[in-house]
Amino acid sequence: MRMLYSGYQAWNDMLAPARFGAQIALGMRDKMGPVADWAMPRRMFAMMDVFQGAKLTHKRPAYAIDTVTSGNAEVSVREEIALDLPFGDLLHFVKDEVEAAQPRVLVVAPMSGHFSTLLRSTVATLLRDHDVYITDWKNARDVPLEAGRFGFDDYVDYVIRFLQELGEGAHLVSVCQPCVPALAAVALMSEDKDKATPRSMTLMGGPIDPNAAPTVVNDLANEKPIEWFEENLISVVPFRYAGRGREVYPGFLQLSAFVSMNMERHSATHRELYQLLADGKDVEADRIKTFYEEYFAVLDMTKEFYLETVDMVFQRTLLSKGELTVRGRKVDPGAIRNTALLTVEGEKDDVCAVGQTSAAHGLCTGLRPHLKRHHLQPGVGHYGVFSGSKWEKQVYPQVRNMILAMN
Repeated sequence: MRMLYSGYQAWNDMLAPARFGAQIALGMRDKMGPVADWAMPRRMFAMMDVFQGAKLTHKRPAYAIDTVTSGNAEVSVREEIALDLPFGDLLHFVKDEVEAAQPRVLVVAPMSGHFSTLLRSTVATLLRDHDVYITDWKNARDVPLEAGRFGFDDYVDYVIRFLQELGEGAHLVSVCQPCVPALAAVALMSEDKDKATPRSMTLMGGPIDPNAAPTVVNDLANEKPIEWFEENLISVVPFRYAGRGREVYPGFLQLSAFVSMNMERHSATHRELYQLLADGKDVEADRIKTFYEEYFAVLDMTKEFYLETVDMVFQRTLLSKGELTVRGRKVDPGAIRNTALLTVEGEKDDVCAVGQTSAAHGLCTGLRPHLKRHHLQPGVGHYGVFSGSKWEKQVYPQVRNMILAMN
Protein backbone atom coordinates (compact mmCIF):
# COMPACT_ATOMS: atom_id res chain seq x y z
CA MET A 1 0.00 0.00 0.00
CA ARG A 2 2.91 2.36 0.57
CA MET A 3 3.57 2.24 -3.20
CA LEU A 4 -0.09 2.60 -4.20
CA TYR A 5 0.28 6.36 -4.76
CA SER A 6 3.08 5.76 -7.28
CA GLY A 7 0.91 3.19 -9.07
CA TYR A 8 -1.99 5.64 -9.21
CA GLN A 9 0.32 8.32 -10.60
CA ALA A 10 1.65 5.94 -13.27
CA TRP A 11 -1.91 5.13 -14.35
CA ASN A 12 -2.74 8.83 -14.59
CA ASP A 13 0.40 9.47 -16.65
CA MET A 14 -0.61 6.68 -19.03
CA LEU A 15 -4.07 8.18 -19.58
CA ALA A 16 -2.80 11.76 -19.93
CA PRO A 17 -2.12 11.61 -23.73
CA ALA A 18 -5.62 10.27 -24.41
CA ARG A 19 -7.21 12.99 -22.26
CA PHE A 20 -5.10 15.63 -23.96
CA GLY A 21 -6.17 14.30 -27.37
CA ALA A 22 -9.83 14.49 -26.35
CA GLN A 23 -9.34 18.06 -25.17
CA ILE A 24 -7.73 19.05 -28.49
CA ALA A 25 -10.57 17.41 -30.43
CA LEU A 26 -13.16 19.26 -28.36
CA GLY A 27 -11.35 22.51 -29.14
CA MET A 28 -11.87 21.86 -32.86
CA ARG A 29 -15.64 21.51 -32.53
CA ASP A 30 -16.38 25.19 -33.16
CA LYS A 31 -14.34 25.09 -36.38
CA MET A 32 -16.47 22.36 -37.94
CA GLY A 33 -19.45 24.61 -38.56
CA PRO A 34 -22.88 22.95 -39.07
CA VAL A 35 -21.28 19.51 -39.28
CA ALA A 36 -20.62 19.60 -35.51
CA ASP A 37 -24.39 19.56 -34.94
CA TRP A 38 -24.97 16.34 -36.85
CA ALA A 39 -26.04 13.43 -34.68
CA MET A 40 -22.89 11.31 -35.05
CA PRO A 41 -20.35 14.12 -34.34
CA ARG A 42 -22.44 15.23 -31.35
CA ARG A 43 -22.30 11.73 -29.88
CA MET A 44 -18.55 11.51 -30.48
CA PHE A 45 -17.90 14.89 -28.88
CA ALA A 46 -20.19 13.98 -25.97
CA MET A 47 -18.16 10.82 -25.35
CA MET A 48 -14.87 12.75 -25.43
CA ASP A 49 -16.28 15.43 -23.14
CA VAL A 50 -17.35 12.87 -20.53
CA PHE A 51 -14.01 11.02 -20.81
CA GLN A 52 -11.75 14.03 -20.38
CA GLY A 53 -13.89 15.38 -17.54
CA ALA A 54 -13.92 12.13 -15.55
CA LYS A 55 -10.53 12.71 -13.97
CA LEU A 56 -9.24 13.65 -10.55
CA THR A 57 -7.50 16.95 -9.94
CA HIS A 58 -5.33 17.80 -6.95
CA LYS A 59 -5.38 21.61 -6.85
CA ARG A 60 -7.93 23.73 -5.08
CA PRO A 61 -10.65 24.98 -7.46
CA ALA A 62 -11.47 28.67 -7.42
CA TYR A 63 -14.08 29.88 -4.96
CA ALA A 64 -15.34 32.08 -7.81
CA ILE A 65 -17.24 34.42 -5.50
CA ASP A 66 -16.70 37.71 -7.32
CA THR A 67 -19.75 39.63 -6.17
CA VAL A 68 -22.44 39.29 -3.54
CA THR A 69 -25.63 41.15 -2.66
CA SER A 70 -25.02 42.78 0.70
CA GLY A 71 -27.78 44.98 2.01
CA ASN A 72 -29.33 46.60 -1.05
CA ALA A 73 -26.15 46.71 -3.11
CA GLU A 74 -24.14 44.35 -5.27
CA VAL A 75 -20.58 44.51 -3.94
CA SER A 76 -17.37 43.02 -5.24
CA VAL A 77 -15.53 40.32 -3.29
CA ARG A 78 -11.80 39.63 -3.28
CA GLU A 79 -9.79 36.95 -1.50
CA GLU A 80 -7.01 37.89 0.90
CA ILE A 81 -4.81 35.54 2.92
CA ALA A 82 -5.01 36.84 6.48
CA LEU A 83 -2.68 34.20 7.90
CA ASP A 84 -0.50 31.68 6.05
CA LEU A 85 0.37 28.52 7.99
CA PRO A 86 2.05 25.36 6.62
CA PHE A 87 -1.09 23.20 6.40
CA GLY A 88 -3.75 25.85 5.85
CA ASP A 89 -4.48 29.51 5.27
CA LEU A 90 -6.93 31.78 7.00
CA LEU A 91 -8.67 33.13 3.91
CA HIS A 92 -10.62 36.39 4.13
CA PHE A 93 -13.39 37.28 1.67
CA VAL A 94 -13.07 41.06 1.62
CA LYS A 95 -15.99 43.32 0.65
CA ASP A 96 -14.51 46.79 0.12
CA GLU A 97 -17.76 48.66 -0.58
CA VAL A 98 -19.52 47.73 2.67
CA GLU A 99 -19.67 50.78 4.92
CA ALA A 100 -21.02 49.40 8.22
CA ALA A 101 -19.01 46.80 10.10
CA GLN A 102 -20.49 43.31 9.90
CA PRO A 103 -20.10 40.36 12.31
CA ARG A 104 -16.86 38.44 11.71
CA VAL A 105 -17.41 34.72 11.08
CA LEU A 106 -14.87 31.92 10.85
CA VAL A 107 -16.09 29.01 8.73
CA VAL A 108 -14.31 25.83 9.83
CA ALA A 109 -14.21 23.55 6.80
CA PRO A 110 -13.75 19.78 6.80
CA MET A 111 -10.42 18.18 6.00
CA SER A 112 -11.94 15.04 4.54
CA GLY A 113 -10.62 14.42 1.05
CA HIS A 114 -12.02 17.57 -0.59
CA PHE A 115 -10.90 21.18 -0.55
CA SER A 116 -12.64 23.89 1.46
CA THR A 117 -14.29 25.09 -1.76
CA LEU A 118 -16.88 22.41 -1.06
CA LEU A 119 -18.38 25.13 1.19
CA ARG A 120 -18.52 27.71 -1.59
CA SER A 121 -22.31 27.99 -1.30
CA THR A 122 -22.09 28.29 2.49
CA VAL A 123 -19.60 31.15 2.21
CA ALA A 124 -21.50 32.96 -0.54
CA THR A 125 -24.69 32.95 1.54
CA LEU A 126 -22.97 34.05 4.76
CA LEU A 127 -21.31 36.93 2.88
CA ARG A 128 -24.66 38.68 2.48
CA ASP A 129 -24.63 39.79 6.11
CA HIS A 130 -21.21 38.90 7.51
CA ASP A 131 -17.47 39.46 7.24
CA VAL A 132 -16.41 35.90 6.36
CA TYR A 133 -13.16 33.97 6.83
CA ILE A 134 -12.56 30.28 6.09
CA THR A 135 -10.00 27.60 7.00
CA ASP A 136 -8.49 27.02 3.56
CA TRP A 137 -6.71 23.67 4.00
CA LYS A 138 -3.73 22.75 1.84
CA ASN A 139 -3.14 19.45 0.08
CA ALA A 140 -0.79 17.42 2.30
CA ARG A 141 1.15 16.16 -0.71
CA ASP A 142 2.24 19.75 -1.36
CA VAL A 143 3.53 20.37 2.19
CA PRO A 144 7.26 19.54 2.61
CA LEU A 145 8.28 17.09 5.32
CA GLU A 146 10.19 19.92 7.01
CA ALA A 147 6.82 21.43 8.03
CA GLY A 148 6.40 18.56 10.50
CA ARG A 149 3.31 16.57 11.39
CA PHE A 150 -0.33 17.61 11.37
CA GLY A 151 -2.64 15.65 13.64
CA PHE A 152 -5.91 16.17 15.50
CA ASP A 153 -4.26 18.38 18.13
CA ASP A 154 -2.74 20.52 15.39
CA TYR A 155 -6.18 21.00 13.83
CA VAL A 156 -7.47 22.30 17.17
CA ASP A 157 -4.42 24.59 17.45
CA TYR A 158 -5.12 26.00 13.98
CA VAL A 159 -8.75 26.79 14.86
CA ILE A 160 -7.63 28.59 18.02
CA ARG A 161 -4.91 30.49 16.15
CA PHE A 162 -7.35 31.55 13.43
CA LEU A 163 -9.91 32.76 15.99
CA GLN A 164 -7.18 34.74 17.74
CA GLU A 165 -6.33 36.33 14.41
CA LEU A 166 -9.97 37.42 14.00
CA GLY A 167 -9.89 38.86 17.51
CA GLU A 168 -12.54 39.53 20.10
CA GLY A 169 -16.21 39.29 19.17
CA ALA A 170 -16.05 36.81 16.27
CA HIS A 171 -18.37 33.87 15.58
CA LEU A 172 -17.69 30.29 14.49
CA VAL A 173 -19.55 28.10 11.98
CA SER A 174 -18.32 24.52 11.63
CA VAL A 175 -19.50 22.04 9.02
CA CYS A 176 -19.34 18.24 9.29
CA GLN A 177 -16.18 16.44 10.54
CA PRO A 178 -14.46 19.48 12.18
CA CYS A 179 -17.35 20.03 14.60
CA VAL A 180 -15.43 17.90 17.13
CA PRO A 181 -12.09 19.83 17.00
CA ALA A 182 -14.02 23.12 16.75
CA LEU A 183 -15.95 22.36 19.92
CA ALA A 184 -12.70 21.30 21.59
CA ALA A 185 -11.06 24.58 20.56
CA VAL A 186 -13.90 26.69 21.99
CA ALA A 187 -13.87 24.66 25.23
CA LEU A 188 -10.14 25.19 25.73
CA MET A 189 -10.39 28.91 24.90
CA SER A 190 -13.30 29.29 27.33
CA GLU A 191 -11.34 27.60 30.08
CA ASP A 192 -8.37 29.91 29.40
CA LYS A 193 -10.69 32.96 29.32
CA ASP A 194 -9.20 33.82 25.93
CA LYS A 195 -10.60 37.16 24.71
CA ALA A 196 -10.90 35.69 21.22
CA THR A 197 -13.37 33.01 22.36
CA PRO A 198 -16.23 33.27 19.82
CA ARG A 199 -19.56 34.74 20.84
CA SER A 200 -21.50 32.00 19.07
CA MET A 201 -20.74 28.53 17.77
CA THR A 202 -22.82 26.88 15.03
CA LEU A 203 -22.23 23.15 14.54
CA MET A 204 -23.75 21.72 11.36
CA GLY A 205 -24.01 18.01 10.59
CA GLY A 206 -21.02 16.96 12.73
CA PRO A 207 -20.18 13.71 14.59
CA ILE A 208 -20.21 15.03 18.17
CA ASP A 209 -21.50 11.62 19.29
CA PRO A 210 -21.54 9.05 16.45
CA ASN A 211 -23.03 6.45 18.80
CA ALA A 212 -26.19 8.55 19.17
CA ALA A 213 -27.35 7.43 15.71
CA PRO A 214 -24.78 5.28 13.86
CA THR A 215 -24.70 5.42 10.04
CA VAL A 216 -22.92 3.44 7.34
CA VAL A 217 -19.96 5.80 7.75
CA ASN A 218 -19.72 4.93 11.44
CA ASP A 219 -20.08 1.22 10.72
CA LEU A 220 -17.23 1.33 8.20
CA ALA A 221 -15.01 3.12 10.72
CA ASN A 222 -15.69 0.50 13.38
CA GLU A 223 -15.64 -2.77 11.47
CA LYS A 224 -11.80 -2.85 11.37
CA PRO A 225 -9.15 -2.12 14.02
CA ILE A 226 -7.16 1.09 13.59
CA GLU A 227 -4.12 -0.98 12.53
CA TRP A 228 -6.06 -2.13 9.46
CA PHE A 229 -6.60 1.47 8.35
CA GLU A 230 -2.88 2.20 8.67
CA GLU A 231 -1.84 -0.93 6.80
CA ASN A 232 -4.40 -0.65 3.98
CA LEU A 233 -5.13 3.06 3.43
CA ILE A 234 -1.88 4.91 4.06
CA SER A 235 0.53 5.55 1.20
CA VAL A 236 3.63 7.65 0.51
CA VAL A 237 3.68 10.83 -1.62
CA PRO A 238 5.76 10.26 -4.80
CA PHE A 239 9.03 12.08 -5.38
CA ARG A 240 7.70 14.60 -7.92
CA TYR A 241 5.69 16.53 -5.29
CA ALA A 242 6.83 18.97 -2.62
CA GLY A 243 5.59 16.65 0.11
CA ARG A 244 7.65 13.73 -1.19
CA GLY A 245 8.01 10.99 1.40
CA ARG A 246 5.10 12.19 3.55
CA GLU A 247 2.70 9.45 4.64
CA VAL A 248 -0.86 10.36 3.68
CA TYR A 249 -4.36 9.04 3.26
CA PRO A 250 -4.68 9.89 -0.46
CA GLY A 251 -7.69 11.86 -1.60
CA PHE A 252 -8.21 9.48 -4.51
CA LEU A 253 -8.74 6.62 -2.04
CA GLN A 254 -11.28 8.57 -0.02
CA LEU A 255 -13.13 9.59 -3.18
CA SER A 256 -13.16 5.95 -4.31
CA ALA A 257 -14.83 5.04 -1.02
CA PHE A 258 -17.45 7.78 -1.46
CA VAL A 259 -18.17 6.79 -5.07
CA SER A 260 -18.41 3.08 -4.23
CA MET A 261 -21.13 3.85 -1.68
CA ASN A 262 -23.28 5.34 -4.48
CA MET A 263 -21.80 3.75 -7.60
CA GLU A 264 -25.14 3.24 -9.30
CA ARG A 265 -26.12 6.89 -8.86
CA HIS A 266 -22.79 8.23 -10.15
CA SER A 267 -22.90 5.90 -13.17
CA ALA A 268 -26.45 6.97 -13.97
CA THR A 269 -25.47 10.64 -13.67
CA HIS A 270 -22.60 10.21 -16.14
CA ARG A 271 -24.90 8.41 -18.58
CA GLU A 272 -27.31 11.32 -18.22
CA LEU A 273 -24.43 13.76 -18.82
CA TYR A 274 -23.50 11.97 -22.03
CA GLN A 275 -27.09 12.06 -23.28
CA LEU A 276 -27.51 15.76 -22.46
CA LEU A 277 -24.32 16.61 -24.35
CA ALA A 278 -25.33 14.42 -27.29
CA ASP A 279 -28.72 16.15 -27.39
CA GLY A 280 -27.12 19.60 -27.29
CA LYS A 281 -28.59 20.49 -23.87
CA ASP A 282 -25.46 22.28 -22.71
CA VAL A 283 -27.03 24.28 -19.86
CA GLU A 284 -28.31 21.15 -18.10
CA ALA A 285 -25.03 19.34 -18.83
CA ASP A 286 -22.99 22.20 -17.35
CA ARG A 287 -24.72 21.79 -13.98
CA ILE A 288 -23.53 18.18 -13.76
CA LYS A 289 -20.05 19.05 -15.04
CA THR A 290 -19.68 21.86 -12.47
CA PHE A 291 -20.61 19.50 -9.63
CA TYR A 292 -18.09 16.84 -10.68
CA GLU A 293 -15.31 19.36 -11.26
CA GLU A 294 -15.57 20.12 -7.54
CA TYR A 295 -16.27 16.53 -6.49
CA PHE A 296 -13.25 15.18 -8.37
CA ALA A 297 -10.85 17.77 -6.87
CA VAL A 298 -9.25 15.75 -4.07
CA LEU A 299 -7.01 16.60 -1.14
CA ASP A 300 -4.62 14.25 0.67
CA MET A 301 -4.74 14.14 4.48
CA THR A 302 -1.72 13.51 6.64
CA LYS A 303 -1.52 9.99 8.02
CA GLU A 304 -1.66 11.18 11.62
CA PHE A 305 -4.74 13.41 11.19
CA TYR A 306 -6.71 10.72 9.38
CA LEU A 307 -5.85 7.89 11.78
CA GLU A 308 -6.35 10.01 14.89
CA THR A 309 -9.75 11.19 13.62
CA VAL A 310 -10.90 7.64 12.89
CA ASP A 311 -9.62 6.44 16.27
CA MET A 312 -10.62 9.34 18.55
CA VAL A 313 -13.80 10.60 16.89
CA PHE A 314 -15.43 7.52 15.35
CA GLN A 315 -14.04 4.45 17.13
CA ARG A 316 -13.50 5.55 20.72
CA THR A 317 -15.87 8.59 20.56
CA LEU A 318 -13.76 10.31 23.20
CA LEU A 319 -15.55 13.69 23.19
CA SER A 320 -18.96 12.27 24.07
CA LYS A 321 -17.40 10.15 26.83
CA GLY A 322 -15.60 13.11 28.40
CA GLU A 323 -12.21 11.53 27.64
CA LEU A 324 -10.89 13.76 24.83
CA THR A 325 -7.55 15.47 25.45
CA VAL A 326 -5.58 18.00 23.41
CA ARG A 327 -1.87 18.38 24.13
CA GLY A 328 -2.48 16.44 27.33
CA ARG A 329 -5.29 18.76 28.48
CA LYS A 330 -8.71 17.33 29.09
CA VAL A 331 -11.39 18.97 26.95
CA ASP A 332 -14.33 20.08 29.09
CA PRO A 333 -17.28 21.43 27.05
CA GLY A 334 -18.85 22.37 30.39
CA ALA A 335 -16.32 25.21 30.55
CA ILE A 336 -18.18 26.98 27.72
CA ARG A 337 -20.36 29.58 29.43
CA ASN A 338 -20.61 32.64 27.15
CA THR A 339 -20.51 31.15 23.64
CA ALA A 340 -24.04 30.53 22.39
CA LEU A 341 -24.59 27.14 20.74
CA LEU A 342 -26.65 26.39 17.63
CA THR A 343 -26.74 22.85 16.25
CA VAL A 344 -28.17 22.03 12.82
CA GLU A 345 -29.11 18.58 11.52
CA GLY A 346 -30.69 17.29 8.32
CA GLU A 347 -33.65 14.93 8.55
CA LYS A 348 -32.28 12.63 5.85
CA ASP A 349 -28.57 12.94 6.66
CA ASP A 350 -26.97 9.52 6.09
CA VAL A 351 -23.46 10.74 7.03
CA CYS A 352 -24.18 12.36 10.43
CA ALA A 353 -27.65 11.20 11.36
CA VAL A 354 -30.12 13.08 13.54
CA GLY A 355 -28.87 13.06 17.13
CA GLN A 356 -25.13 13.05 16.45
CA THR A 357 -24.73 16.85 16.36
CA SER A 358 -27.43 17.79 18.88
CA ALA A 359 -25.49 15.69 21.41
CA ALA A 360 -23.38 18.85 21.91
CA HIS A 361 -26.18 20.32 24.04
CA GLY A 362 -25.80 17.59 26.62
CA LEU A 363 -22.04 18.18 26.78
CA CYS A 364 -22.19 21.97 27.11
CA THR A 365 -23.56 21.88 30.65
CA GLY A 366 -22.28 25.36 31.51
CA LEU A 367 -24.56 27.11 29.01
CA ARG A 368 -27.82 28.56 30.21
CA PRO A 369 -30.92 27.41 28.26
CA HIS A 370 -31.38 30.69 26.37
CA LEU A 371 -27.88 30.23 24.87
CA LYS A 372 -28.78 26.89 23.28
CA ARG A 373 -30.74 26.36 20.07
CA HIS A 374 -31.28 23.41 17.77
CA HIS A 375 -32.63 23.32 14.22
CA LEU A 376 -33.73 20.12 12.47
CA GLN A 377 -34.13 20.77 8.76
CA PRO A 378 -36.81 18.60 7.16
CA GLY A 379 -36.26 17.03 3.75
CA VAL A 380 -32.49 17.42 3.39
CA GLY A 381 -29.51 15.10 3.48
CA HIS A 382 -25.98 15.90 4.54
CA TYR A 383 -25.12 18.43 1.84
CA GLY A 384 -28.53 20.09 2.02
CA VAL A 385 -27.67 21.28 5.53
CA PHE A 386 -25.10 23.76 4.18
CA SER A 387 -25.87 24.18 0.47
CA GLY A 388 -28.89 24.46 -1.79
CA SER A 389 -32.21 26.26 -1.58
CA LYS A 390 -33.24 24.97 1.86
CA TRP A 391 -29.91 26.04 3.32
CA GLU A 392 -30.42 29.53 1.93
CA LYS A 393 -34.09 29.94 2.79
CA GLN A 394 -34.55 27.93 5.99
CA VAL A 395 -31.24 27.01 7.63
CA TYR A 396 -29.31 30.23 7.01
CA PRO A 397 -31.89 32.47 8.76
CA GLN A 398 -31.37 30.38 11.90
CA VAL A 399 -27.60 30.89 11.70
CA ARG A 400 -27.95 34.60 10.95
CA ASN A 401 -30.35 35.14 13.84
CA MET A 402 -28.05 33.38 16.30
CA ILE A 403 -25.09 35.53 15.24
CA LEU A 404 -27.19 38.69 15.32
CA ALA A 405 -28.49 37.88 18.82
CA MET A 406 -24.96 37.40 20.16
CA ASN A 407 -23.26 40.24 18.29
